[in-house]
Amino acid sequence: MPLVFPNVASELNLVSVLALLNFASGYRVPLHVATGRGAYDNIRALIFTLYLTSAEGSGADNLLSAKGMATITREKVAELMNISIRQEKPVPGMPGVVMSEVGGPLLELVDLIAGTMVETGKVLLNGAYPNLGAFVLEALNEAKRAADKSGTGHLVPSEVVLGRLVKAFPAFQDMYLVDDTPVYIFKKALFLIHAIFLRFGKSESLPLPDTSNLPVFADNVLPAMLVHLGVIDLSQCTVTSLRGLFSDSKEQLDAFLSSAQTEETPGGVKKTPPKEGPNLSKEEAFILRAAAVDACELIVETARSIEVPEDEKKQAWLRNVTLPQLDGWLWSVAKDRLDYRRLQRFVETGTVFY
Repeated sequence: MPLVFPNVASELNLVSVLALLNFASGYRVPLHVATGRGAYDNIRALIFTLYLTSAEGSGADNLLSAKGMATITREKVAELMNISIRQEKPVPGMPGVVMSEVGGPLLELVDLIAGTMVETGKVLLNGAYPNLGAFVLEALNEAKRAADKSGTGHLVPSEVVLGRLVKAFPAFQDMYLVDDTPVYIFKKALFLIHAIFLRFGKSESLPLPDTSNLPVFADNVLPAMLVHLGVIDLSQCTVTSLRGLFSDSKEQLDAFLSSAQTEETPGGVKKTPPKEGPNLSKEEAFILRAAAVDACELIVETARSIEVPEDEKKQAWLRNVTLPQLDGWLWSVAKDRLDYRRLQRFVETGTVFY
């Protein structure tokens, strides 16, 4: 990130809060309309602004501290995101007169962000943690003690950190019962653990989690991409409402699987907002996200079994490919290829999990 940090603990805290607030996918279209940016870019911009406008220390004027998070308001969040949570409505019986009131397509998102910050801040204060980064560092050190005891090597077990995060904070409890069967996704917690490995992997400042066996971080991008690319077939889905969710033709699929065409948006031309995708219930979304987790497991398993005797370098890469690498590739091509960016993704509003 293009920021200067006074110490590793400060940077770890920022990365942790970024993971905590890494949702808003259900508001992709209104965010594009309001700011010209997608969900993740808006959340990242919010984190930058939180950091740059916060005072030092652990007081309420540091919005990335436990006290600052616990006291933030919807108005402050809207101000920092530079979006409006007011709308004008005509006054009945008074032609030409309008009245401003709280509302608009992004009010719910602002309330979700503010509510998540307040809730998390209160949990941290109750545990006497100055910020989320301090909690995460404690979890990493606990994982290191477990690794030292078992003699498993220099990387610490990710499941220790995952368990601490999920047990402590409702915003990380990304799970649901489908047909009385628990489905665990934990997208944001897994994202955070892998972000720590990527960001601090070249230093010895923190215990590093082993992320080589983590599952993918399933949001709405991965399952949508896998359906559009023909990996997940919904035509015979037992949940009939999901059949034909994205009705791509064979010609469209062939185009998606071919090389990308070079197509740039001319300078000064505003990008067209993406089309809104189908709205799903919480259960439907969990089913699709779980299908993406399973499909990616099979992709990596298959890739590792492919024999490429004529190319040792490619063979080695296939043997060692990981699920986080596959996740990163799917996510990057979904953003980098213009035809992929235009693909519909399903929408679930009211969630703080992705």
